[in-house]
Amino acid sequence: MDFLSYCLIIPCLLSLLYFSVQALRSNPQRLLLPPGPKPFPIIGNLLELGNQPHLSLTNLSKRYGPIVSLQLGQITTVVVSSSTVAKVVLRTHDQFLCNRTIPDAIQACDLRQDSLPWIPASDKWRNLRKICNNQLFATKVLDANQANRHLKVQELIADVNESVVKGKAVEIGRAAFKTTLNLLSRTVFSVDLADPSSEVGREFKEIVWGLMEESGKPNLGDYFPVLRKFDPQGIRGRMIKHFLKMDSLFDRMITQRSELRKSNDYVTSKDMLDSLLNISEVSNEDMDKLLIEHLLLSLFVAGTDTTSATLEWAMAELLRNPEKLLKAQDELDQVIGKGKPVEESDIARLPYLQAIIKETFRLHPVVPFLIPRKAGKDVEIWGYIVPKGAQVLVNAWAIGRDPCIWDNPTSFAPERFLGLDDQIDVSGKNFELIPFGGGKRICPGLPLAMRMLHLMLGSLINSFDWKLEDGVVPENMNMEEKFGLTLQMAHPLRAVPKVILI
Repeated sequence: MDFLSYCLIIPCLLSLLYFSVQALRSNPQRLLLPPGPKPFPIIGNLLELGNQPHLSLTNLSKRYGPIVSLQLGQITTVVVSSSTVAKVVLRTHDQFLCNRTIPDAIQACDLRQDSLPWIPASDKWRNLRKICNNQLFATKVLDANQANRHLKVQELIADVNESVVKGKAVEIGRAAFKTTLNLLSRTVFSVDLADPSSEVGREFKEIVWGLMEESGKPNLGDYFPVLRKFDPQGIRGRMIKHFLKMDSLFDRMITQRSELRKSNDYVTSKDMLDSLLNISEVSNEDMDKLLIEHLLLSLFVAGTDTTSATLEWAMAELLRNPEKLLKAQDELDQVIGKGKPVEESDIARLPYLQAIIKETFRLHPVVPFLIPRKAGKDVEIWGYIVPKGAQVLVNAWAIGRDPCIWDNPTSFAPERFLGLDDQIDVSGKNFELIPFGGGKRICPGLPLAMRMLHLMLGSLINSFDWKLEDGVVPENMNMEEKFGLTLQMAHPLRAVPKVILI
């Protein structure tokens, strides 16, 4: 039974909730909420979401304005769809809106007190952020691990070369996922987790995909907390199983490394795990084994799917706009040399490649609503009240396509970020482009993600010419989106590589 079917039978199962909803609607404070569609009894505005909530809520913003209120089951939700209002949420009132609405699936895995994306703003959260910024994602740390990432990208190129020899198309998203997973695992563990010959690699990939699939499903327990203990869709149970498998995997790797470190002849790997264990040995209160496991879980789940999906969207847009692909290849040829390996140190000299990544983020933010925020107190925004406890969504997808900000907003035009506009970046300072969020809760893995994306995309288009499979032309490419925890291509991109002749 799909989510909408559940929504339709809820009135019969939860008729008693009607009176509590009525009481909420009679609250004078509701008159101060932002405008929005009138909710139905009990289910509220759930049916307004449809199968493409980012698009549905964008359309509602065109009708009601840049700040809209919805009643999603029992949850009051405020949706922000303009950069101006997003700035108020992410900067002006960040201190009151920086905590999270915790999905039932996350609560089921008991991550809300330890996992960096979900933990409330607190001393523990500040300490985790400090560790991430100063010891995991600091420039000097990432620079020290460049060789590992370079090696993984060269393996990606070797895999694509095999497809050239066999005359086969490459499924871009799958290849990007494998490379991203190995880039991360090399940075964290100094090993490959996506090695096809490794049972651990296959197991890990299945777990990650399972977690992403379950996390992206609309969950009745999120909208009707009274249903959480019953888990009507089975999401909680499946999430716990996936989580326990990943937790067990990380536990084994941490235990193994800890034992190796006890040896007198141990040579440090200088990877993230060694850094975290160093902190743990100095102060177990700041970083114990459970915190390490939860931090790594967040890093891998958030980093693999989002990065690989962004790369797939970027390649799709370049294949749909072959003149942009040619322009990017010309830049790489002039700066690096046709067919030569791309190094991280080259990225600063490749403004058009950087512009392609920015334009991909603008058109296809893979987390279209960012991570939901929660109002810690009544907050006034644009003359309206966002009540304490309300869920706040920032529609980054709508902001990226706002015609008040962007000329020809649905067109893929990296050139818009060149010249004077090249000051717009994704660091959370420019609220027109916020794929990593902003304010205190901006994604700490941003520096690593940006290196990985530029390195992979630059290497793929500098090493190969690409064409669509037979029968597919740029004009009829299927760019349909599949909404979930991340915004994926509904139909995986397949492209045929050809070695560039030097």
